[in-house]
Amino acid sequence: MTSEHTATTLPDSPRLLTHVRDKIRLKHYSIRTEQAYVDWIRRFIRFHGKRHLTDLGPKDVESFLTDLAVPHGVAASTQNQAKSALLFLYKEVLGIELPWLDGIEKAKVPRRLPVVLTREETQRTLGQLHDIHALIGRLLYGTGMRVMEGHAAPRQGYGLCPARDTDPGW
Repeated sequence: MTSEHTATTLPDSPRLLTHVRDKIRLKHYSIRTEQAYVDWIRRFIRFHGKRHLTDLGPKDVESFLTDLAVPHGVAASTQNQAKSALLFLYKEVLGIELPWLDGIEKAKVPRRLPVVLTREETQRTLGQLHDIHALIGRLLYGTGMRVMEGHAAPRQGYGLCPARDTDPGW
C-alpha cells in the first residue's frame, strides 16, 4: 500500500463521512440508516486508533464486532447493524471486497415472540384515526414504512395532504 491516500479515504475525516453520506443517499437509504452507519464508521475508526481504513482488514472488522458482543454485550441486531455499516463502507465507498467474516463472536439473540395484532385489533386501531392521520396509519401498516417516513410523506410533496400548504401545523 502506498503511504499517500486520497482525501476521500482519510480516517474520520469530514470528507470520508461526506462521501459515505453521498453514497447512502444515492442508494436511497433512510436518513436513520445514514445516521447509524456514519456513527458506526466513526466508532470503528476510533476503536482502531484512527488507523487508515486501507490498512484495516477483515480481522480488524472482526475484532471490532466481537468487542461489541463480548465485553459490551450489545444485542444481535445492534451488532448486525454495525457489520452492515462496515460492509457498506468497504464495498460501496472504498471499493474493497471483504471476505465473509467468520471469526466474529456473535451477540446472543434473545428468545421472545413478537407482538402481533389480530385483524380485528388492527382494524379497530386504524378506525380510531381520522383524516391525514388515518392515511398515514394505513400507509405505515400497508407498506411497512417507518414512522419517520410516514410522517415525512406529506411534507415531501407526495400529494397526500393538500392542507400542508395552508395549515401552518404541517
